[in-house]
Amino acid sequence: MATSPTTVAEPSTPSFSPLYQQIKSLILQSLHAGEWKPGEPIPSEIDLAARFRVSQGTVRKAIDELSAENLVVRRQGKGTFVATHAEQHVQYRFLKLVPDSGDVDSEGPAEREIVDCKRQRASADVARALALRTGDAVLQVRRVLAYRGTPTILEELWLPGTPFRGLTAERLTAWHGPMYALFETEFGVRMVRAEEKIRAVLPDPAQAALLQVVTSTPLLSVERVAYTYHDTPMELRRGLYRTDTHHYRNDLG
Repeated sequence: MATSPTTVAEPSTPSFSPLYQQIKSLILQSLHAGEWKPGEPIPSEIDLAARFRVSQGTVRKAIDELSAENLVVRRQGKGTFVATHAEQHVQYRFLKLVPDSGDVDSEGPAEREIVDCKRQRASADVARALALRTGDAVLQVRRVLAYRGTPTILEELWLPGTPFRGLTAERLTAWHGPMYALFETEFGVRMVRAEEKIRAVLPDPAQAALLQVVTSTPLLSVERVAYTYHDTPMELRRGLYRTDTHHYRNDLG
């Protein structure tokens, strides 16, 4: 589809940003609008330079930042593609629990059990996290992830009702890939970054039963808010992690 050249803002105000940052913002707008879907190639640097009326070097610098943020993926000799959670190296980007022996790849995918999936009204804290109003429709999902037959993660998550209309326990159960890949493939929502809060807690009786531990077992509580483009919150997830055979790993730097 042909597009007319986009005019880049002139440096007329103190809030003026570097030219490559403006180009990055324009590319992000196209990603958010779905002009290029996850897994699809974006135009070449030459084509983007012509479209935005800037140098190829400026476009390259913008794409460098998008690549560093895992929003696009460069493939030698093939071009630049919109990153997708279906790709192997991205699947575990937000899951930092790894086995004490071996690695995530050798352990294989978790066995997943959907405990429940229901629509409800957002409580005040859920609405605040998702930038909704209290009482707005949300989807609540609970699931257990087991590794080698051992329940290891209990997750409870909330999603805004409108973007995820039609998501059911049956669809979640039938989907065999990463949940975030389902979100982007079936609902057009791509999680691009997340913020987490971590603390040690004890489970209540119901949580302990689902994880097959006693209520005196210390667990890792991980609360995550995941965002799509333009820092729009799209998921609140609260997970309880067993750490008797796994540990939380975060690579810094």
